[in-house]
Amino acid sequence: MYSPLPFGTVLQSRYQIVQLLGQGGFGRTYLAQDQGRFNERCAVKEFLPQQGEDHFSSKSTELFQREATILYQIQHPQIPQFRATFEVEGRLFLVQDYVEGPSYRELLNQRRLQNATFSEAEVRQFLQQMLPVLAHIHAKGIIHRDISPDNILLRNQDRLPVLIDFGVVKEVVTRVQLSGQTHHATTVGKPGYAPSEQMQSGRAYPSSDLYALAVTAIVLLSGREPQDIFDDVNLTWYWHDYADVSPGLTQVLDKATSYRPGDRYQTVSEMAQALGTVGNFAAARPQPPFTPAAAPASQVRTVAVGRSPQSTTMAGPESPQTYRPSTPAVLEEDEGSIWENPLAIGALALGLALVAGLGGWGLVTTLNRAPSNQPDVPEIEIDPDRPTTPPTTPTPEPEPEPPTEPVEYTQNLDIRAGDSTTVEGSLKANETVNYIVAGREGETLLAQLEGEGVLMTVLAPNGNPPDRQARRVLGWTGTLEFTGNYTVQLRPVEGVEQSDYRLNVSLEANDSETPTEPEEPETPTEPEEPETPDEPEIISEQRVRFPSGQNTTLVANSAGPGRIRRYVISLREGEVLEIRVARSSAPTTFSVQLPTGDPLVSGVELWEDAAPVGGDYAVDVTATGESEFTLQFVKN
Repeated sequence: MYSPLPFGTVLQSRYQIVQLLGQGGFGRTYLAQDQGRFNERCAVKEFLPQQGEDHFSSKSTELFQREATILYQIQHPQIPQFRATFEVEGRLFLVQDYVEGPSYRELLNQRRLQNATFSEAEVRQFLQQMLPVLAHIHAKGIIHRDISPDNILLRNQDRLPVLIDFGVVKEVVTRVQLSGQTHHATTVGKPGYAPSEQMQSGRAYPSSDLYALAVTAIVLLSGREPQDIFDDVNLTWYWHDYADVSPGLTQVLDKATSYRPGDRYQTVSEMAQALGTVGNFAAARPQPPFTPAAAPASQVRTVAVGRSPQSTTMAGPESPQTYRPSTPAVLEEDEGSIWENPLAIGALALGLALVAGLGGWGLVTTLNRAPSNQPDVPEIEIDPDRPTTPPTTPTPEPEPEPPTEPVEYTQNLDIRAGDSTTVEGSLKANETVNYIVAGREGETLLAQLEGEGVLMTVLAPNGNPPDRQARRVLGWTGTLEFTGNYTVQLRPVEGVEQSDYRLNVSLEANDSETPTEPEEPETPTEPEEPETPDEPEIISEQRVRFPSGQNTTLVANSAGPGRIRRYVISLREGEVLEIRVARSSAPTTFSVQLPTGDPLVSGVELWEDAAPVGGDYAVDVTATGESEFTLQFVKN
């Protein structure tokens, strides 16, 4: 088992450990300073391998990094932003924003010392602030799995609840640890807060998170732990005796904590609608009834106005529930008997006949109606203008929005002098991947990138490219001037939504072990001869391919003075081709050569014509300055 990282340790040449924030069964959490973001504070989570193991295997590390990428889809102000994942000497780390503020567990413990708990108004506000957070992650297919007062912080900055410690990461670590065993179920989640199906089989649904959120609300209201207010034999909750809560909120929490998953709210929208509906009664919460002094309190019978007869209760010392007193009816003065008025008698007869007809029709309709097993709960629309949907039709979840903030991944390449490796992957428009290579001074690093729409930058241990040819290129070879970690950084070209790539990296040892003899000075004859500018060099050649069933494709790369990017495209005689510079950061043009090698057109940004002969045409791209460009090829 690894010991905690010493304070002052710097990970990835960036994250400096400040203090240990906490430690649990899955790992440790450190407070760190991000030296790459002006020493901004961040939380670094270390996940520990299974007890008895020295480190995670390479396959396990790959599984963790691939599965943990879903966390980078989350962009919500009440969820700490996930920044990076990396592996150092068999230890897995995850970096996210640091949130300053107490947990709701700490807040509840403070109130317990004062014999107090959270009020209904506070818990209502808490639920209304947390439900949009769950809606956001559920829309992306993410289940938190570990909601409890310990994993919700009250942020000091804006006094909003912040959801931390996603159980999905712990589940991934569990799967990593059990990858070589036959049992793959996980028991991520706190007993009492997580529903039974999650704890027993590892299956979790949106209703599982809603269950845990409702249990959290019950604990805040009652001040009791789940195991103290849950009947394991009858599988029922009996928290109502420990909290003064309106019937409306009680109904919402009881349904959300139903033992059977199908009896709960299935989506955040359903629970939010129910909470909003009962919330309409919050302003008119029933007040204690007036008890005349002459009558004993135990004999006063009160009835809740507007409720069914089942809600009738006897008020007394053992019944703390309160109801709104009914308003006495105002009696009109009797001005005479209606039996003395013939018109009144006729109107009364007509009214009785009408009532009898409507009553008979209603009775027949009721008897013919299919029985319903739904509870008799009044439904009130939150917004009258909002279109209603059938109760059995779930509200469609919003489509996940693509992440807009930059996402960065890091992976170590375990190669030494004389070794080589190949990695493949795919990058989206906002993603960056860093491959770390430990090199020694004098060794030669070779990196070659295959794929369209992705460019590579090589960074030395000081964070700068070793030379001008190491920025935004497809290939780089150079002798290392320093000993340390070199970064091969891959980023997609602007305008490309997603690209696949294949990266080949190798290290070669320095063959010159013995010092070479100094060269004898030569007579400076070259300066005497006038030098002519070097011809531009073709530094790469790539064949243009069109996706299946499409006649348009994009290629992207970089060019500059003295460097030519060549693209080869096969055309049939008479086939019409259009080429244009779709984007460039500096003046960029191209030339087209016939299959015979003769020039067809040169120095243009747009060209369209029919191929005079069949064969391979060469398209050479040049730029007057350092340029990142995108070419568009269209076959008509």
